[in-house]
Amino acid sequence: MKKIGLLPRIILGIILGIVVAKFLPVSFVRVFITISAIFNLFLGFIIPLMIVAFIGYGIASLTEGATKLIGVTVALSYLSTLIAGSIAFFIASNLFPVFLGSNLPNLSETQSLSPYFTIPLKPMFDVTSAVVFAFIIGMGITMLRQQGNGFGETSFSLMRDAESIIQGVLKNIIIPLLPLYILGTFANLTYTGAIGNILVIFGKVFATVIVLHLIYICVLFIIAGAIGKKSPLMLIKNQVPAYFTAVGTQSSAATIPVSLISATKNGVSEQIRNFVIPLCATIHLAGSMITITCCSTAVILILGQHPNYLTVLPFILMLGVAMVAAPGAPGGAIVAALPFLHMVGIGEELQGLMLALYITQDSFGTAANVSGDNAIAVFVDWFYKTKIKKESIA
Repeated sequence: MKKIGLLPRIILGIILGIVVAKFLPVSFVRVFITISAIFNLFLGFIIPLMIVAFIGYGIASLTEGATKLIGVTVALSYLSTLIAGSIAFFIASNLFPVFLGSNLPNLSETQSLSPYFTIPLKPMFDVTSAVVFAFIIGMGITMLRQQGNGFGETSFSLMRDAESIIQGVLKNIIIPLLPLYILGTFANLTYTGAIGNILVIFGKVFATVIVLHLIYICVLFIIAGAIGKKSPLMLIKNQVPAYFTAVGTQSSAATIPVSLISATKNGVSEQIRNFVIPLCATIHLAGSMITITCCSTAVILILGQHPNYLTVLPFILMLGVAMVAAPGAPGGAIVAALPFLHMVGIGEELQGLMLALYITQDSFGTAANVSGDNAIAVFVDWFYKTKIKKESIA
């Protein structure tokens, strides 16, 4: 199974979940639901630790030795991610009720199977405490390092090690067991009788997300081309190899070498492309934000609720930070988003559905992320040449 990619394993888990619920006795189905429930408890235990490790380390890394270029790059990346999420919500919230039509089951009214037993595993602290603590630790370490304090470097090393430990847990435990977790989730959905409509929703959400990705990428390149006085068509053409590399690898980090080649063809100066592309591979997640926002909007509608922007905006704002330094493994962005789904009314019982919805589109989200990185690189290169260099000459 290790030789099979995550997406095929997720699809296999969905299929097996349907088959198990359709053709096996209820007593056997509850075995998988019990495994899924225990995994969900473990996931809830890890999530606060993940928040502290990822957000704390991400802030400590990003703000070290901040310069104008770092500030511009980080601001553009965060703004792009927020705009992408906002646009995705407005389109999804208006389109999906019409687009999905009668295929919207109300899962809040369905009767699902319960596990045989659970274990008393509770998180060490709640999500809100984890977020506040992560910000305090991240900013504190940054301050100490900027002062040249030796304890700051030691603390940064400890935070980096903590991030590596949680990455190892995600890579070796959470990600490999996700298909089994999703199997249990879809077995339960099949038992409730909602699976037919859910699969129709999958297809329509998938198509919507891909179209939004492509439109957003084109808009970014049009804006970057206009500012940098470059042809948007040329920029898009140069991005094609990096786009399909990201689709194949599902990893922004693995696509960096190809993205650097695209940036070179776009005429981005060496010092800018070598700085912006690796940084944006970590912090610019517009494609992932579009996917998560669309998927969460669909799930909210399935729950029979009516989402509004004022409810979703805090979720988008927090997610733009939480996904920074998310693990490079496929599905890392949605795992980082799990702690905040409650902000839009999605409970733990539907995390498996969110994971499945997202991961089926993850590779295209990654491709949109890295494509936007090169658009930002064009802008930062223009800013460097027209603002920074002129100021240094003056």
